[in-house]
Amino acid sequence: MTGSAFAQALESGVELLRSLPRRRAAVPAARAAARDWAARHPAVAAQLVVDERPGTPVVDYDLLLDHPGGGTVALTAPAEDGVPWLVDHSTHWAAGQLVSVDGVHVSVSQALTMLRTLSRGDASPYQEIVDQCLLAAALEEAGDDVPVSAADLQATADAFRRGRGLHDRAATLAWMAAAGMSGEQFESYLAGIARRRRFRAAKEAELAPRHLAAHRADFARVRAIWVTGPAKVVAGRAGELAGEAAAHEEAVVTVGTRWEHELPEALRGAAPGDVVGPAPLASGGFLTGAVLSRTVAGDDPETLAAAGRAAFGGWLAERRAAAKVDWHW
Repeated sequence: MTGSAFAQALESGVELLRSLPRRRAAVPAARAAARDWAARHPAVAAQLVVDERPGTPVVDYDLLLDHPGGGTVALTAPAEDGVPWLVDHSTHWAAGQLVSVDGVHVSVSQALTMLRTLSRGDASPYQEIVDQCLLAAALEEAGDDVPVSAADLQATADAFRRGRGLHDRAATLAWMAAAGMSGEQFESYLAGIARRRRFRAAKEAELAPRHLAAHRADFARVRAIWVTGPAKVVAGRAGELAGEAAAHEEAVVTVGTRWEHELPEALRGAAPGDVVGPAPLASGGFLTGAVLSRTVAGDDPETLAAAGRAAFGGWLAERRAAAKVDWHW
């Protein structure tokens, strides 16, 4: 790339920055405009950095460009008061940032909001934050800048409140106050959840048929009974399991219908009526169980939905393994 070409990119980059909307709700549109600009100037490997100021709907931007001689050039072009946000904040753009994942930057305050509102019992805080960044990056790659409908926003809000026991306006306002969210910030946050739900639903539907075809045995519907506990439970027939378990005070009996891949590992693939175990458990103790019945997986909506969820988990795990993660400790 020649010096004159880089100079032209600089001039064009300044015009891009000055044209970007500075409202928080318009950030997806700004990112889309920056992607289009970057596609026209591939040699500079442009990255748009967005600073979302706490307590205000106003955002600021920097444009990072690869210099032809090596290194990076950062462009800032404030359109109003003339004070670059870098100087206005008296700090580097990454100060206050907790982690960057494939170009998605998360501040400490955003991470705390994630942990307060999105925590899952099966994921570490680190993994959860990374996963949310990966979903944000995937949304950006997909160019999903379609506004969230009022109906989707309301449905997301209703599900959010139900999941946290916020059954009335007072409880919701108390939660917002505890989380340090204004009404506008709360609505923006819900819109983000709605976009991620919309993306996930579409991705699951896309991945489900192929995943089911490749792993059909995993989605048989299996009714089974199993006993877990510190002592070995021995039974000759499936019908004897509950009775034998009753002789052991600490034994836990489970009876239910599961997808094949959700069964305890020792029971997967077992023939109906056969008693399996006592088998040692990785967590300690033993399992004895039996499959009562098995129905081969079909292509019905319920099975496809389960396959889509499993496929999405695998897709996200692959992105996590390939992601570039920088923790700003």
